Amino acid sequence: MSDTTFDDEDDERRPRLLTNSQLMGFIARRWMDHPRRFFIMTSLFALATFCELAIPWAAGGLVDAVSAVERVSAAAWSAWATLAVIYIAYYTTRTFAFRNMNQFSSRNMEKLITDGFTRVQAFSADWHASTFAGATVRKVTRAMWGFDAATDGILLMLGPTVIVLTGLVITISLRWPIVGLYAAGLIGGFVAFQLIMMKHFIRPVNLTSNALDTRIGASLADAISANPVVKGFGAEEREEARFAALARTWQQAVARTWNRFNIVGMCSNVMMVLLQGGLTGLLIWRWTKGEASPGDVAFAITSFMLMQSYLRNFNEITRTLQKGFDDVLDVAQFLRTDPQLADQPGAPAFRGLSGEIVFEDVRFGYQNQAQDLYQDFSLVIRPGERIALVGPTGAGKSTFVKLIQRLYDLQAGRIVIDGQDISQVSQGSLRRAIATVPQDPALFHRSIAENIAYARPDATQDEIELAARRARAHDFIAVLPKGYDTLVGERGVKLSGGERQRVAIARAFLADAPILVLDEATSSLDVATERQVQAATEELMKGRTTIVIAHRLSTIRSADRILVFEDGRIVEEGRHADLVARGGAYARLHAVTEGTG
Repeated sequence: MSDTTFDDEDDERRPRLLTNSQLMGFIARRWMDHPRRFFIMTSLFALATFCELAIPWAAGGLVDAVSAVERVSAAAWSAWATLAVIYIAYYTTRTFAFRNMNQFSSRNMEKLITDGFTRVQAFSADWHASTFAGATVRKVTRAMWGFDAATDGILLMLGPTVIVLTGLVITISLRWPIVGLYAAGLIGGFVAFQLIMMKHFIRPVNLTSNALDTRIGASLADAISANPVVKGFGAEEREEARFAALARTWQQAVARTWNRFNIVGMCSNVMMVLLQGGLTGLLIWRWTKGEASPGDVAFAITSFMLMQSYLRNFNEITRTLQKGFDDVLDVAQFLRTDPQLADQPGAPAFRGLSGEIVFEDVRFGYQNQAQDLYQDFSLVIRPGERIALVGPTGAGKSTFVKLIQRLYDLQAGRIVIDGQDISQVSQGSLRRAIATVPQDPALFHRSIAENIAYARPDATQDEIELAARRARAHDFIAVLPKGYDTLVGERGVKLSGGERQRVAIARAFLADAPILVLDEATSSLDVATERQVQAATEELMKGRTTIVIAHRLSTIRSADRILVFEDGRIVEEGRHADLVARGGAYARLHAVTEGTG
């Protein structure tokens, strides 16, 4: 499948919006994850609603009993008891229904946000590179509460409203057809008006509000995560002005949305006044003709009060449902979108053995590039061989590593590691067999011990400390107030660049993978520490196939083979001394780096 992004600013790649009916189906399927609890809960709510529907009749019976000329106290007390029992049954069933609903909704919300997170994690590296992290967080968390709002709107509001209004119209029509016809026509018009307004008048502005809400989350995350850059350039006022402009745009959009809800509410109130006047007026007209008792008039008034409550609710239902649907929309679309890089059905785990890597006639290009970067690219890296990749920016060095990790799929050819086509094995198992030490390691806002053990969560404290010692990280960790329990801050900002890199090297030691990737792993270290870590990486490389992305050529003199990349091609390969003596592309790079070093 083609790569898909949900970035609000990338309209050309945005998937087609789901309709309200599709979102309703999505939510209903989620309910069926817990069918037993759903059945119990809806049955209790239905029973409570039927009790509520009986209240106008019981109230009318009580009025008739107490207004009768004979003043039969037994009849009055019987009517009173009937009304009391109905009220008790109503409140009791609602209480138990809500107890069930608390568990039902919270479990569904938990599963929705978990599924959303799982699907987002499964999306490709390119998808994440093209999408604001803050926007994604906002969409996933908003969907959880949108699902809750939509569930409440349907089960607590819409369902009882349909039952009560339909029941009242039918019962009124059976006794007074003209009155029932009037009520049915007005209620039908009211519902149709609400549905049309929800789809064509409210939803467009509500989606705009949500998009701006997402951008606020993205903008906050972007500025806060880059706070050192903001402070470094003294740009606080500039960022404040930029965010204030976005917040002002959001405020205007939200005010427009709320105003539209208000307009719909005003029209709804006019219809309710017509219903009230018409319903009670028709019953009084029947009473003047002797065709309705005082109890019938009381029934009409009580019925209208009940109808008014539910019709007013219908206006709130419109608002709640549309907001809930729109909040769920992004995660619903995430879950309908297949991961851009999917495992084959039943894909076996990768078996990392010796670390042999073979590129066979590989063709690959990025989606936004006019031509392929790699064309008919073939290469064999022998088990345990130390390979260095050099060349200018954009030559294909980083892409080489991303392809062996299967962060992208090929357009043609294949990559085979230890005799296994990497497109046929599970991605997770493949990547666990490749330990990577990047130039700028990203750490979790967790303890140092947790960050080192991320490579192997079952590692003991002794194993974690041994890895840190081998990476020359133990000494700086030991002097921290909380030692290995020290929290490192978001992306490791509480540590220096060199400290972060040593933690990443310790993580690679603990991974003990057959393939090692070093992206200039000593670039952030001082001279003394660099020598120590180079000794540690020498130990780490023993017995492993190692790929070094080199920016300083002095760090790769001992490589078994140096590959010189230009425009996705290997233009030279060999050992350091041989390539320098050859006087080609590598020699020119070497002359430049030596001259500037």
